[in-house]
This record gives sequence, C-alpha cells and structure tokens, in this order.
Amino acid sequence: MKDFQGANFILVKDSLKALQALAAFHRQQFDLPVIGITGSNGKTIVKEWLNQLLEDRYQIVRSPRSYNSGIGVPLSIWQISEEHDLALIEAGISQVGEMQVLEEIIKPTIGVFTNIGEAHDQGFENTEDKIREKLALFVHSGVLIFPADQKELKKAVLAWHALYPTPDLISIGRQEDCTIRVKKIIKHSGQTVLHLLYRGESIELGIGFDNDAAIQNALTCIGVMLWLRIPVSELQGRMNRLNPLPLRMELKTGINHSSVINDSYSADISSLKMALNFLFQQKQHDKRTLILSDILETGRKPAALYKEIAGLLKKYPVDRLIGVGEQISASAPLFSEGELKERLFFGSTEALLEAIPSLVFKDETILLKGARIFGFERIDQVLSLQVHETLLEINLEAMAHNLTQYQQILRPSTKIMAMVKAFSYGTGGSEIARLLEFHKVDYLAVAYIDEGISLRKAGIRLPILVMNAEESALSPLIEWQLEPVIFSFRGLTAMQKLLKQEAILHFPVHIELETGMNRLGFASAQIPELIEQLKETAFRVQSVFSHLAASEEAQQDAFTQKQFENYQSMAERLQESLGYAFTRHISNSAAVVRNPDMQLDMVRLGIGLYGIDPAASTLVELKEVGTLKTTIAQIKELGTGETVGYNRRGVVEQPMKTGTLRLGYADGYPITLGNGVGKVWYKGKLVPTIGSICMDMTMIDITEVTDAKEGDEVIVFGSELSVAKLAGWAGTIAYDILAGISQRVKRVYFE
Repeated sequence: MKDFQGANFILVKDSLKALQALAAFHRQQFDLPVIGITGSNGKTIVKEWLNQLLEDRYQIVRSPRSYNSGIGVPLSIWQISEEHDLALIEAGISQVGEMQVLEEIIKPTIGVFTNIGEAHDQGFENTEDKIREKLALFVHSGVLIFPADQKELKKAVLAWHALYPTPDLISIGRQEDCTIRVKKIIKHSGQTVLHLLYRGESIELGIGFDNDAAIQNALTCIGVMLWLRIPVSELQGRMNRLNPLPLRMELKTGINHSSVINDSYSADISSLKMALNFLFQQKQHDKRTLILSDILETGRKPAALYKEIAGLLKKYPVDRLIGVGEQISASAPLFSEGELKERLFFGSTEALLEAIPSLVFKDETILLKGARIFGFERIDQVLSLQVHETLLEINLEAMAHNLTQYQQILRPSTKIMAMVKAFSYGTGGSEIARLLEFHKVDYLAVAYIDEGISLRKAGIRLPILVMNAEESALSPLIEWQLEPVIFSFRGLTAMQKLLKQEAILHFPVHIELETGMNRLGFASAQIPELIEQLKETAFRVQSVFSHLAASEEAQQDAFTQKQFENYQSMAERLQESLGYAFTRHISNSAAVVRNPDMQLDMVRLGIGLYGIDPAASTLVELKEVGTLKTTIAQIKELGTGETVGYNRRGVVEQPMKTGTLRLGYADGYPITLGNGVGKVWYKGKLVPTIGSICMDMTMIDITEVTDAKEGDEVIVFGSELSVAKLAGWAGTIAYDILAGISQRVKRVYFE
C-alpha cells in the first residue's frame, strides 16, 4: 500500500452499488435545477446544445461526453459543487430496471425525452416497454418535455401521466393540442425557419441546420428554453449560437491520394443514411468505399436489418463494401445485387487490419461507419495520411452558417461570388469549394489559373473567375472553362489573339476597373480606348467590377462612396457601348454589411465566409471556421538564469516549466510572436511564448499550469483565441495568418 499513503479504503460487497449510493448522497446535498435527458438518440447533442444556449445565464455542470450509464451517471453527478446552479445530466439504459437506479441518483427536476428509436430494443419486450422504463427517470420531475409527433411515444407518455400526474407535460409537434405547436418548417440552403405557436403567441425562429434530426433536437431545446422562461425576444440570438458537435464526422486526407470520412462514433440506420448522404456530397473521387460494422442493439432480425441496408446502398451506390462483424458477414448474400463491384467481409476489426496491406486503397473516398465497440479509429489511423501532430480543423457547418448570415441581409436577386483564392485563405481547396457549390453560391474566384484547374480536376462545376491570369499562359482557360479577368490592354490583346487562333466566339471574360485601389484595372481615362477595342473582340463581357480600398473603415466612407460613384459612371459608359447587360459587382464582405446600397447584381464574399468580420458589425454573427491545434512534445523544468531558444533570447528569471510545441514558422506561426509577444490557449489559460520561434518548434511558459502533460493539446487559434487577436499580436491581419498556414499542416474537415 506504499503507493496509497494517506488514502482511506472502504471495503464493500458491490463497488458499483457503492459508487451509485455515494453519488445519490452527493446529489442530495444540492438544491438546484437538474435537467435529466433520455431517449434513443440525440441525448448528447441536446445536452451540449442546451449548454451552448444557457451557459451565459447559469453556472452549468454537465455529463462529460456520453457518460450516461450506471457508471457514467454517478461520475457526472459527482462533479456538482456549490458554484453550480444548473445541471445537465443524460441517462441511457439497455435493460429493465436500470432507470429506477439512475433516477435515484439524478433526481431531475426538469425532464427531457428526445425521441424513441431502435437502439437497445433487444433489452425490452417491445417499444412501449422501453418507453415506460425510460419514463421512470421523471417520476419526481416538475415537467416533462417530449416530441408528440412520435405516436407511440405520445400514447405511452399520456398513459404514464395518468399514473404519475405530478409533472407538467410540454408536448412539441404539429397537432393542434401540442403545447408547442409546429405550424410550419421551411428549409432553404442549409437553413431552417420554424414557425411555432406557444400559448397563443406566434414565434418564428431560424436555425443553421436543415436535417430532420437537428431540427428535432433544436425543437427540444426550444421547449426547455420556453419552460425556463427565456424571453422570446432572446430566443433567436440564442439559437444562432448552436454549433455542431465537433469531430462527429471528419473528412481528412487519406493514403494514396484518397479521402477518409470518419463517422465511427455510432452505427444505426438513421446515421448511416446521413453519412452516405455526406459521402455523396464529396466529388473529389469517382470511386467510393464503405467500411461498415455490424449494427448492434436494434432488436431487429439481422435478415431484415441488412436487407434494408442493401436497399439503402442501391439508393447510395458504392463501388466497394467492406463489412466487419459476424452479423454483416453472415448477411453477405443480401449484398450480391446492385452496383457493388467488390464485396469483402471480415469477422472482426483485427481481421481487417491484418488484411489492409494486401488491399488497394487509392484515388477513392472511404467512409468508415462503425459502432464504437469495433474501434474503427484503428482503421482510421491506418488509412489516414499521417502528418505531424499540428493540424487545422475546418468546421464546414460554421462556414455554411456564415454564408447564411450574409444571405439574410442580401436582396434575393443579389448573387454571391465566393473567394477561394490562396487555398481558400489557407483552409482548403476543393473541400471548401465543394461546400460552397453545395450551398448554391453563384461564382467562385481564384487568383491564378492553376488554382482554378485544381478545382476543375476535383469536379467543381461552378463558374470560376481567375483574378490574375498570366498573359503568357492563357490556353488552359479554354480547356478548363475558366473565366479570366481583363485588367489591361496587354491582357485584352493576348486573350483576343488566343480566341481568334482557336476560332472561339463569346468566351466569357470579366473587366476590372480602377476606381481608387491603384492595384489593377482600367482607369477612367482609358474607357474610350477600351470601348473601341471591345468592339473588335471575340469574347463576351460577363461582368464589370472594381475593388473597394477601405470599405471597413468609417473614416474612409467618403472615399468609398467616391469609388462607388466612379465605378457606376464607368460601368454605365461600357454598358451603353456594348449594347448588352453584364453583371456588376464592387462589394466585399465589409461593404455587404456597411454599404447595402452597393450590393448591385453580385457581391464578393471573402474573409467573412471564414468567420472574420472586417466591419465588426452586429448585423452578422459569424463563427470562426478554422482551429489550429498542436501538441506538447516535451516539458522541461528550468532554473533561474537558464535560457531558452536560439540566441538565448528567452531568459528564465525564476524557476520555470516550459513546453515545446510541435509548431514553428515553417507551419505558418509568425516568428514575430516569440519572446512572450504571442500566446496560446492551454488548459483554460493564455500561456505566453518564451524565446525565439523556431522553424518547427515553439516554446511556451507553462509554469502556471499545474496538470501539464506531454502530448497535451494546445489551441493556437480558434473559438477560444481568435485568429484576429493572434494577428494583432503579430502586427499583421487575419488574412495573412490564415493564408500562411503551411501545406504540411494537416487539414481535417468536419460537420
């Protein structure tokens, strides 16, 4: 017992029951609202969303991750302390009698039933029996919030309520007798508008999701918010906060030019449909592989279950199916029909891992869909391209949210050109373009021809504008259907010569006008000559545009207005001479917000899409798209007088603990952030750098972090530490930081 000196031991007959009894006693020491959440699916999402919605009103304690079992619930409850005034606890069961035990531990005052589905069916006689067991969580609650559109659930709740009439019932659904009546649901471009009726009051709320599961979870959260008497006037602002749970579905670069979608958090029919839908949004490869484990605990006979999955694969055809598990392997004959070119089955994850060296994974998109018990993260590690432990996470749903924020303040007729130059400001090429194409932007814009070619090779079909096409190499524009910007007579002549040589008429080009940026474009004095030359050309002017120099700065508003007036005058002269209409655009992200009268036919969204609002406006609530993470390679204990880094610029003035990060200026971390100028977010603290930034490493002072460990994750920028703040420390702008992230930094995309 030398390792446990000072500790006390209590000998018990049943350690689980002792843990649960201890947790129940701990719960009795606190008088606070406790929201108990159960259901077949959505418990964790509803819990995390409620935390996002309410964290500024309450000191919240909540279940870690999916700690909802007989062990997880006591561990969750044990976190409650005097500082908390709200608890969010989820509870899951798989057999009869479990919920009564969890209820004695949780004692929820507010009950939430998310939905009822197939999960854990085999532990109960039927669905009604399972609902009744789950309802045992709420026998002492003051209210129960539940979805009334599920007929079985509503029937069971009403029957249960006749026996336990204490809780108030808050029903959510389309029926007229629902407490919260859903009158209308309107989906558009990844967004949803909910029209609700609550106690005679009409409520209209928008959410940044359009899939049915997310809408149902959002409605559940709204029910809780209304019960807590959150003013309706606050609801929209709070619903805008909802973020997807991170890393539930990751898209990353795989071995041999493949892509890997890791969705191995859970496996059921509903989530399989969602994952297949996401797979088919990805167009970077023609070949698709699905690696699917057994789908467990549905209570259905395997023959019926896998027949349904085989039917699903006819709707979402893949080239190769790799089944893992005894049930799916036994059901192999069901997958003989359809579009499958190859079928492989393995009894276990270990068997597949042994076979992977002999299998070919190349130039394809691979979807991993497995129940947690199969440990598909091991397959993910083998198939994903291994790069060093610094990575840039790209939240695709945040970008879709930002796009919607701008769409809401644009006129319906105004088109959107999305800027994806410089590898989409460092966040990715085809992955970002594909998302924007999916959400129906009208144009993409790149800086150079090779960027456009890369997008075309990835299957992007949107019109692509090339801002700076080199006059000496214009031929690929025609081959890849890229639309160049003409900003000089030299470029105009070169393009005309090429089109004449190829005998091509009406090729689309874009004319850039100089109105005050003094970078590129035809000046006002050149318009007469431009008009004359355009009369002799073989192309069609698709758009005429200019760049605003300082639209984000209020003190430059007079200059911005002058630019706009100059542009309008020059564009009008071109319009009259050409005799046909073209698209006009001058607004950038800042002008969209600050100068709504300048929207014209189209706007160009750049840095705003990536979560940086140059106008610092309250009209849009943007979410940062990128999170740059790294890890601590080594921790050192240093004494007074020692030095850190090159040229000994970091001087230890008192005993210090340092951490060396796997990140340097070769990764895009500015060298100017050394010697305490820059900071990183680590264990809830801003921690300063010490010494000079190295090419591949950065040292930080972690003296104040008591539980630091090698391998710990550190946030370089993200929601906790904005890229704009980091740029300010570095004496630059957010564009520079984002675009400067090295290609050796792994990009991981998730929804």
